[in-house]
Amino acid sequence: MRMSPRETWRTQHERLHLKHRGHEAMHAEMVLILIATLVVAQIVLVQWKQRHHRSYNMVTLIQMWVVPLYFTIKLYWWRFLSMWGMFSVITSYVIFRATRKPLSCRTPRMVYKWFLLIYWLSYGVGVLGYLAIMFTMFGFNGFFRIKAEDSMDVGVIMLFYGLYYGVMGRDFAEICTDYMASTIGYYNKGGMPSRSLTGDICAVCGQRILVEVEEEGLIEDTYQLSCGHIFHEFCIRGWCIVGKKQTCPYCNEKVDLKRMMNNPWEKTHILYGQLLDWLRYLVAWQPIVIGIVHGINFSLGLE
Repeated sequence: MRMSPRETWRTQHERLHLKHRGHEAMHAEMVLILIATLVVAQIVLVQWKQRHHRSYNMVTLIQMWVVPLYFTIKLYWWRFLSMWGMFSVITSYVIFRATRKPLSCRTPRMVYKWFLLIYWLSYGVGVLGYLAIMFTMFGFNGFFRIKAEDSMDVGVIMLFYGLYYGVMGRDFAEICTDYMASTIGYYNKGGMPSRSLTGDICAVCGQRILVEVEEEGLIEDTYQLSCGHIFHEFCIRGWCIVGKKQTCPYCNEKVDLKRMMNNPWEKTHILYGQLLDWLRYLVAWQPIVIGIVHGINFSLGLE
């Protein structure tokens, strides 16, 4: 007698319950091991991030780049692999340009434009994925004769793509920002900058802020921070929003991002950035933590 997929799932679920009946004490022990491992891992990761921020970000970024690739190849997710490959090739070229010495005057803007594009695309795709999931949960897919499984799959995939590439883009942008700032010389995270900033130079791109009509240069709006230093508005927004820097590119004074974003709709980018930072831990370190938990359970004979 052939069973429907739902009946097959119900039968397998009942067999699983029968297999684990009477193992309540062992399950409680496994839950305690899981909670303890999560707490210890969180403490270790927080201490590592505070004491060695650069190495923490680098290891996390490598894991986020490699772990999804492993599951993609294992599960034959060729669509994700093709997008991952295209993103990796273009981003590798951008990083190559950002780490060259001497630094081209056009490179900082090219870098920020690329990662700003990734940021906006990830933001839009993530929002569309979330709306598709809500669309399915409220049953609106029935009005368009779309199967709930199909619309939910599309929503989950779009949400994952948006959040994953949003995290990757911000992390790579931070690395490029550090390299470019150290090359230009007006920024030094650990001490005094190697060059002295004059009032007519933007410390982010190293170009003049105001130029004459017949001179070659960038003509655009400027923005003055609370510390008094003036920058190209595009440059300082790329520095703070895309490059994840919350200090002045010259004097390291704290930057109030809420004051920089006059439009109320722009303030959602702060929450979105915080969500991406939290997701970094979930994607990069959660599989490692779960693997450690499985290893502990196996060594203790817990099934």
